[in-house]
Amino acid sequence: MDMYDVIVIGAGHAGIEAAVVCARLGCRTLLLTLSIDSIGRMSCNPAIGGVGKGQLVKEIDALGGQMGKAADACAIQFRILNASKGAAVQSSRAQIDMHRYNQYMKELVKGQKNLYIKEREAKKLIVKDEVVRGVITDKNEEIESGAVIICPGTFLDGLIHMGLNHFSGGRINEPASLGLADNLKELGFDLLRFKTGTCPRLDKNTIDFSKLVVQQGDIPPRPFSFSTKEIKQRQVPCHITYTKKDTRYF
Repeated sequence: MDMYDVIVIGAGHAGIEAAVVCARLGCRTLLLTLSIDSIGRMSCNPAIGGVGKGQLVKEIDALGGQMGKAADACAIQFRILNASKGAAVQSSRAQIDMHRYNQYMKELVKGQKNLYIKEREAKKLIVKDEVVRGVITDKNEEIESGAVIICPGTFLDGLIHMGLNHFSGGRINEPASLGLADNLKELGFDLLRFKTGTCPRLDKNTIDFSKLVVQQGDIPPRPFSFSTKEIKQRQVPCHITYTKKDTRYF
Protein backbone atom coordinates (compact mmCIF):
# COMPACT_ATOMS: atom_id res chain seq x y z
CA MET A 1 0.00 0.00 0.00
CA ASP A 2 1.32 3.44 -0.98
CA MET A 3 1.50 5.95 1.87
CA TYR A 4 1.18 9.74 1.73
CA ASP A 5 0.61 12.48 4.27
CA VAL A 6 -2.13 14.04 2.13
CA ILE A 7 -4.15 12.95 -0.89
CA VAL A 8 -5.87 15.65 -2.94
CA ILE A 9 -8.66 14.51 -5.27
CA GLY A 10 -9.04 16.79 -8.28
CA ALA A 11 -6.60 19.11 -10.07
CA GLY A 12 -8.70 22.18 -10.78
CA HIS A 13 -8.31 25.57 -9.10
CA ALA A 14 -8.95 24.33 -5.56
CA GLY A 15 -7.07 21.05 -5.93
CA ILE A 16 -3.94 22.77 -7.23
CA GLU A 17 -3.92 25.27 -4.35
CA ALA A 18 -4.46 22.53 -1.77
CA ALA A 19 -1.83 20.19 -3.20
CA VAL A 20 0.84 22.85 -3.64
CA VAL A 21 0.46 24.32 -0.17
CA CYS A 22 0.54 20.88 1.46
CA ALA A 23 3.70 19.97 -0.45
CA ARG A 24 5.36 23.26 0.49
CA LEU A 25 4.55 22.58 4.14
CA GLY A 26 6.68 19.44 3.81
CA CYS A 27 3.85 16.93 3.44
CA ARG A 28 4.31 14.02 1.03
CA THR A 29 1.31 14.86 -1.15
CA LEU A 30 -0.47 12.90 -3.88
CA LEU A 31 -2.63 14.68 -6.44
CA LEU A 32 -5.18 12.44 -8.17
CA THR A 33 -6.56 13.59 -11.52
CA LEU A 34 -8.44 11.87 -14.32
CA SER A 35 -5.99 13.39 -16.80
CA ILE A 36 -2.67 15.17 -16.31
CA ASP A 37 -3.43 17.21 -19.44
CA SER A 38 -6.52 18.66 -17.73
CA ILE A 39 -4.65 20.10 -14.71
CA GLY A 40 -5.80 23.71 -14.31
CA ARG A 41 -8.08 23.52 -17.34
CA MET A 42 -10.48 26.49 -17.64
CA SER A 43 -13.66 25.05 -19.06
CA CYS A 44 -16.29 27.76 -18.92
CA ASN A 45 -15.68 31.48 -19.33
CA PRO A 46 -11.85 31.79 -19.27
CA ALA A 47 -11.76 34.65 -16.79
CA ILE A 48 -10.56 35.10 -13.23
CA GLY A 49 -11.98 37.55 -10.73
CA GLY A 50 -15.10 39.66 -10.73
CA VAL A 51 -17.12 41.12 -7.87
CA GLY A 52 -16.55 38.90 -4.82
CA LYS A 53 -14.37 36.42 -6.72
CA GLY A 54 -11.67 39.00 -7.36
CA GLN A 55 -11.31 39.58 -3.62
CA LEU A 56 -11.13 35.83 -3.04
CA VAL A 57 -8.24 35.50 -5.51
CA LYS A 58 -6.34 38.21 -3.65
CA GLU A 59 -6.98 36.49 -0.32
CA ILE A 60 -5.63 33.25 -1.78
CA ASP A 61 -2.59 35.17 -3.00
CA ALA A 62 -2.00 36.73 0.42
CA LEU A 63 -1.89 33.20 1.86
CA GLY A 64 0.74 32.13 -0.68
CA GLY A 65 -1.56 30.70 -3.33
CA GLN A 66 -0.97 30.40 -7.07
CA MET A 67 -4.12 31.62 -8.86
CA GLY A 68 -3.21 35.32 -8.75
CA LYS A 69 0.31 34.71 -10.05
CA ALA A 70 -1.02 32.46 -12.83
CA ALA A 71 -3.65 35.04 -13.79
CA ASP A 72 -1.02 37.77 -14.06
CA ALA A 73 1.19 35.56 -16.23
CA CYS A 74 -1.58 34.31 -18.54
CA ALA A 75 -4.07 37.18 -18.81
CA ILE A 76 -4.93 38.91 -22.08
CA GLN A 77 -6.91 41.79 -20.54
CA PHE A 78 -7.15 43.40 -17.09
CA ARG A 79 -9.98 45.59 -15.83
CA ILE A 80 -11.11 47.00 -12.51
CA LEU A 81 -14.88 46.52 -12.39
CA ASN A 82 -17.05 49.35 -11.02
CA ALA A 83 -14.07 51.73 -11.22
CA SER A 84 -16.43 54.72 -11.32
CA LYS A 85 -18.00 53.69 -8.00
CA GLY A 86 -16.73 53.45 -4.45
CA ALA A 87 -13.82 51.24 -3.41
CA ALA A 88 -16.12 48.82 -1.59
CA VAL A 89 -17.66 47.57 -4.85
CA GLN A 90 -14.56 47.66 -7.04
CA SER A 91 -13.01 44.36 -8.06
CA SER A 92 -10.29 42.98 -10.32
CA ARG A 93 -11.12 40.84 -13.35
CA ALA A 94 -8.87 39.40 -16.04
CA GLN A 95 -9.63 37.56 -19.25
CA ILE A 96 -7.24 34.61 -19.50
CA ASP A 97 -5.50 32.70 -22.27
CA MET A 98 -6.98 29.36 -21.22
CA HIS A 99 -4.35 27.24 -23.00
CA ARG A 100 -1.46 29.16 -21.48
CA TYR A 101 -3.04 28.95 -18.01
CA ASN A 102 -3.44 25.18 -18.37
CA GLN A 103 0.24 24.83 -19.34
CA TYR A 104 1.37 27.17 -16.55
CA MET A 105 -0.40 25.11 -13.90
CA LYS A 106 0.82 21.78 -15.28
CA GLU A 107 4.42 22.97 -15.15
CA LEU A 108 3.92 24.35 -11.63
CA VAL A 109 2.49 21.12 -10.25
CA LYS A 110 4.99 18.86 -12.00
CA GLY A 111 7.91 20.90 -10.67
CA GLN A 112 6.73 21.09 -7.05
CA LYS A 113 8.87 19.20 -4.53
CA ASN A 114 7.00 16.65 -2.36
CA LEU A 115 4.07 16.61 -4.83
CA TYR A 116 3.29 13.44 -6.79
CA ILE A 117 0.68 13.04 -9.53
CA LYS A 118 -1.32 9.99 -10.59
CA GLU A 119 -3.89 9.67 -13.35
CA ARG A 120 -6.51 7.85 -11.32
CA GLU A 121 -10.17 8.13 -10.39
CA ALA A 122 -10.84 8.02 -6.65
CA LYS A 123 -13.68 5.53 -6.24
CA LYS A 124 -13.95 5.18 -2.47
CA LEU A 125 -12.58 6.56 0.75
CA ILE A 126 -10.86 4.17 3.12
CA VAL A 127 -12.56 4.72 6.47
CA LYS A 128 -11.39 3.02 9.66
CA ASP A 129 -12.91 3.76 13.07
CA GLU A 130 -14.79 6.71 11.50
CA VAL A 131 -11.51 8.29 10.33
CA VAL A 132 -10.54 8.68 6.66
CA ARG A 133 -7.32 6.77 6.04
CA GLY A 134 -6.94 6.98 2.26
CA VAL A 135 -8.63 6.16 -1.03
CA ILE A 136 -9.33 3.24 -3.35
CA THR A 137 -8.83 4.06 -7.04
CA ASP A 138 -10.41 2.77 -10.23
CA LYS A 139 -7.37 0.45 -10.53
CA ASN A 140 -8.32 -1.12 -7.17
CA GLU A 141 -5.25 0.44 -5.57
CA GLU A 142 -5.46 1.18 -1.87
CA ILE A 143 -3.54 4.38 -1.18
CA GLU A 144 -3.15 5.30 2.47
CA SER A 145 -2.82 8.84 3.80
CA GLY A 146 -3.13 10.91 6.92
CA ALA A 147 -5.72 13.19 5.30
CA VAL A 148 -7.82 13.38 2.13
CA ILE A 149 -8.89 16.68 0.54
CA ILE A 150 -11.77 16.39 -1.94
CA CYS A 151 -11.79 19.01 -4.75
CA PRO A 152 -13.85 17.40 -7.53
CA GLY A 153 -15.49 20.55 -8.90
CA THR A 154 -18.25 19.76 -11.40
CA PHE A 155 -17.19 16.12 -11.71
CA LEU A 156 -18.73 14.78 -8.47
CA ASP A 157 -21.99 13.19 -9.64
CA GLY A 158 -21.78 15.67 -12.52
CA LEU A 159 -24.71 16.32 -14.86
CA ILE A 160 -24.54 18.19 -18.17
CA HIS A 161 -27.53 20.03 -19.66
CA MET A 162 -27.66 20.86 -23.36
CA GLY A 163 -31.01 22.39 -24.18
CA LEU A 164 -33.64 19.94 -22.94
CA ASN A 165 -31.18 17.05 -22.94
CA HIS A 166 -29.11 16.07 -19.91
CA PHE A 167 -26.52 13.37 -19.33
CA SER A 168 -23.78 12.36 -16.91
CA GLY A 169 -20.43 14.11 -17.28
CA GLY A 170 -17.88 16.25 -15.47
CA ARG A 171 -17.14 18.33 -18.54
CA ILE A 172 -18.18 17.74 -22.12
CA ASN A 173 -16.64 14.45 -23.33
CA GLU A 174 -15.27 13.71 -19.85
CA PRO A 175 -16.80 11.27 -17.35
CA ALA A 176 -18.36 12.26 -14.04
CA SER A 177 -17.07 10.93 -10.73
CA LEU A 178 -19.94 8.61 -9.90
CA GLY A 179 -18.18 6.04 -7.71
CA LEU A 180 -16.94 8.62 -5.20
CA ALA A 181 -20.36 10.30 -5.18
CA ASP A 182 -22.06 7.00 -4.36
CA ASN A 183 -19.50 6.29 -1.64
CA LEU A 184 -20.02 9.68 -0.01
CA LYS A 185 -23.77 9.05 0.01
CA GLU A 186 -23.16 5.66 1.63
CA LEU A 187 -21.11 7.44 4.30
CA GLY A 188 -24.07 9.69 5.09
CA PHE A 189 -23.28 12.85 3.15
CA ASP A 190 -25.94 14.80 1.26
CA LEU A 191 -24.73 15.92 -2.15
CA LEU A 192 -25.90 19.01 -4.03
CA ARG A 193 -24.80 20.54 -7.31
CA PHE A 194 -23.77 24.12 -8.03
CA LYS A 195 -24.90 25.41 -11.39
CA THR A 196 -22.18 26.46 -13.80
CA GLY A 197 -22.50 27.45 -17.44
CA THR A 198 -20.41 27.67 -20.58
CA CYS A 199 -20.88 30.72 -22.76
CA PRO A 200 -21.27 30.30 -26.54
CA ARG A 201 -18.08 30.19 -28.60
CA LEU A 202 -18.15 32.53 -31.60
CA ASP A 203 -15.88 32.39 -34.66
CA LYS A 204 -14.28 35.84 -34.81
CA ASN A 205 -14.11 35.60 -38.62
CA THR A 206 -17.93 35.76 -38.69
CA ILE A 207 -18.17 39.02 -36.69
CA ASP A 208 -18.14 42.58 -38.04
CA PHE A 209 -16.21 44.23 -35.20
CA SER A 210 -16.74 47.69 -36.69
CA LYS A 211 -20.34 47.59 -35.43
CA LEU A 212 -19.32 46.80 -31.84
CA VAL A 213 -18.18 48.99 -28.96
CA VAL A 214 -14.47 48.52 -28.18
CA GLN A 215 -13.56 48.01 -24.53
CA GLN A 216 -9.83 48.27 -23.86
CA GLY A 217 -8.05 46.94 -20.82
CA ASP A 218 -6.85 49.20 -18.02
CA ILE A 219 -3.64 51.15 -18.60
CA PRO A 220 -1.59 50.39 -16.63
CA PRO A 221 -3.08 47.01 -15.67
CA ARG A 222 -3.40 46.29 -11.96
CA PRO A 223 -2.04 42.80 -11.12
CA PHE A 224 -3.87 40.25 -9.00
CA SER A 225 -0.82 39.07 -7.09
CA PHE A 226 0.92 41.26 -4.55
CA SER A 227 4.22 39.77 -5.76
CA THR A 228 3.76 40.76 -9.42
CA LYS A 229 5.83 43.85 -10.18
CA GLU A 230 4.78 44.48 -13.78
CA ILE A 231 2.42 43.13 -16.46
CA LYS A 232 4.39 42.91 -19.69
CA GLN A 233 2.14 41.02 -22.12
CA ARG A 234 0.02 42.82 -24.72
CA GLN A 235 -3.64 43.30 -23.81
CA VAL A 236 -6.43 42.29 -26.18
CA PRO A 237 -9.56 44.50 -26.42
CA CYS A 238 -13.05 43.20 -25.70
CA HIS A 239 -16.03 44.16 -27.88
CA ILE A 240 -19.54 44.85 -26.59
CA THR A 241 -22.87 44.45 -28.33
CA TYR A 242 -26.51 44.49 -27.23
CA THR A 243 -29.42 42.17 -27.93
CA LYS A 244 -31.86 44.96 -28.78
CA LYS A 245 -32.17 48.72 -28.66
CA ASP A 246 -32.11 50.36 -25.20
CA THR A 247 -31.52 47.00 -23.45
CA ARG A 248 -27.97 46.24 -22.41
CA TYR A 249 -26.67 42.76 -21.74
CA PHE A 250 -22.97 42.23 -21.23
